[in-house]
Amino acid sequence: MGRSRRTIPEELLLLALDPTTGTTAQPQSLDLGLAGAQLVELALAGRIAPDGDRIAVVLPRPTGDPTLDSALELLRRRGSPVRAVHWIGGPRLGLRQTYLSHLERCGMVHAVEGQMCGVLPTTRYQATETAISREIKNRLDSAIRTGVPPDPRTAALAALAHAVGLGKHLYPGNEGRSSRSRLRDLIRHDPMGGLVAHAVMDVQNGVAAQPRRAPGGAPPPVSTRGTARATATGTAMPSRGMPEQALRGGMARAGAR
Repeated sequence: MGRSRRTIPEELLLLALDPTTGTTAQPQSLDLGLAGAQLVELALAGRIAPDGDRIAVVLPRPTGDPTLDSALELLRRRGSPVRAVHWIGGPRLGLRQTYLSHLERCGMVHAVEGQMCGVLPTTRYQATETAISREIKNRLDSAIRTGVPPDPRTAALAALAHAVGLGKHLYPGNEGRSSRSRLRDLIRHDPMGGLVAHAVMDVQNGVAAQPRRAPGGAPPPVSTRGTARATATGTAMPSRGMPEQALRGGMARAGAR
């Protein structure tokens, strides 16, 4: 996978970055969304595929992206398909900060050091390549405005943006209500994006303990409601009993709050 193309996790994070405050919108659920975005990116690269409500590795060959390859290797080690909700609900261990640090190294964001209450050190991030952020947002706007089925990458990005609650950030107020509704509807245009987006919302709602069976043995339906648990600092808490997803690189700075 060449690095000339931005990955869906990177694009999701750029969408969530508030240009005024330098913080990320919906930080608690964003970590879950980034884990889901990794699955979509790996699926688009032909490395994994959906198996009902589970994820199966079909080609363990590395993609060339270290963060994605760490996720792929952890999936491969499982040996059998893993439920999407269990994977997405696993410990994040700084996934958001890993991607923020990566975007900083690529020159897409600039870290601004500061202090909270004059004592606690903080790091906020300002987008430096605003044209890239506008292009990403314009793709969603076009899909919403025209009603033309978007390409799989844009459809998956829209599904994840809805799942993590970015609708009100991207399309605020009463005037954005119809756009938020259309953003939600885009979830149906990409099966993998829909699977992981529903899994993100299920994890937020705590629907991850047991698979549910639909009549006739069909794949279980999934909920579209949810709120994520969070610490006082706005970092998503790891769910217990979930597979380890250790991504330890790029965590020198505290995450954007």
